[in-house]
Amino acid sequence: MKVADVFRVRNPEIRALHLTWIAFFITFYVWFNMAPLASSMLKSVDWLTKDDIRLFAICNVALTIPARIIVGMALDRFGPRRVFSVLMVLMAIPALVFAFGTTMMQLLVSRLVLSSIGASFVVGIHMTAMWFKPRDIGFAEGFYAGWGNFGSAAAAISLPTIALHMYGGEDGWRWAIAQSAIFMAAYGVYYWFAITDGPVGTVHRKPRKAIALEVSSWGDMVKLILWTIPLVGVLGILVWRIESMGYIGRTGALICYGIIAAIVVYQIIQILRVNIPILKKGVPEDDKYPFNSVAALNSTYFANFGAELAVVSMLPMFFEETWSLNAAAAGLIAASFAFVNLLARPMGGLVSDRMGNRRFVMLSYMFGISIGFALMGFMNSSWPLIIAVAITVFTSFFVQGAEGATFGIIPSIKRRLTGQISGMAGAYGNVGAVVYLTIFTFVTPTQFFYIIAAGAFISWVLCLMWLKEPESGFAEEYQVSSVDLQIEEEERKKQAAAAAAASG
Repeated sequence: MKVADVFRVRNPEIRALHLTWIAFFITFYVWFNMAPLASSMLKSVDWLTKDDIRLFAICNVALTIPARIIVGMALDRFGPRRVFSVLMVLMAIPALVFAFGTTMMQLLVSRLVLSSIGASFVVGIHMTAMWFKPRDIGFAEGFYAGWGNFGSAAAAISLPTIALHMYGGEDGWRWAIAQSAIFMAAYGVYYWFAITDGPVGTVHRKPRKAIALEVSSWGDMVKLILWTIPLVGVLGILVWRIESMGYIGRTGALICYGIIAAIVVYQIIQILRVNIPILKKGVPEDDKYPFNSVAALNSTYFANFGAELAVVSMLPMFFEETWSLNAAAAGLIAASFAFVNLLARPMGGLVSDRMGNRRFVMLSYMFGISIGFALMGFMNSSWPLIIAVAITVFTSFFVQGAEGATFGIIPSIKRRLTGQISGMAGAYGNVGAVVYLTIFTFVTPTQFFYIIAAGAFISWVLCLMWLKEPESGFAEEYQVSSVDLQIEEEERKKQAAAAAAASG
């Protein structure tokens, strides 16, 4: 696939790509509609504090973690068209509640529920993988994610201006947020009718069980359990932070901890229920895949997308306070971090396609992230603003490229499990965001950038040890195993039996 191909909108796959990145763009715009308006909120609502805004930032990424797992399962059952459309319409509700909320609890809960919208990324990844072949998937996924991720930059650039000049007054920020929510719901309805789940004749390969990821060995099952625990367990950090700030009491916190523990136990039980029968029977050689690669990519997304979510949440205020800028100027400059998405993420996928070695590309980008954030740690008010912006753009180039490289690999690990693997890796991006944003409440911005740099370097080491080059990463078609064919045959028989019963 060539870059010029994205202009051939009459091609069904290109049209699907554009429809899907626009959907993702809108959800990201709504997801990050708070950060650029934070200072306006503080001026308008006299009972809000900076600590409240930081708590909202953590809430803004928290439920995306379980939501991505649930959405990953829903994708394998209902397909991306339905899931994306329903998600956009439903998430407009908490966005509107946040826009017009008048109490701390309304803002807190609505922001927490709205964080589920971050699962939209996984939906588009799955949709794109259904429309494009393995040899083109890196660029297609990168283009989808890069232009979609730009929604956060567009929010940072436009929302302060919309709030101040289109609506004005103390409540201008409320109407700006509400406007974005209404537009998202409208596009959700349009998307339902405008697209299909892949080209006509596409076989939607489903896992045997959507409730848990299938693995290839007993050892991999243990690893899956260990990597599953943090996905929901990390929400305990949010509960602890909310309790420490006095928003809930000890009893309420204990109830939340109990619910989190119950969900973790439930997930482990489902992993055992799905995999023990499969492993006892034996996994055919042509159906095995390396779970270590999944674990490595979990760590990359923790370190790159987790860092992006955290940095996008704090960067406008960082520039505003460090260089004494107004909200609009700070939002515009901070948007440079996400603006790079337009080129860097598609380029990350394209480089992954063209280099012929997706593992090497992944390692190169992760190392670049660690260098970039280390440089950002040196920035302060004595630096020329133009240099600070240049370093921010440099760092973002590697962050976005690494995200594109991550999802240039995932569809080729195990085609049948793409939804679930994408959901898990994507959720780890939000685990990273929760961890990083919680750390940010205790450290200075300088220390924060150093910590993110260290996280990227650790991920680089894990990729060096665990990540394997996917065997079918540059093939004409995705690899089909004997189990895939068996599942397809069973599904065909079920449909035939259902048709016979309906006609009889």
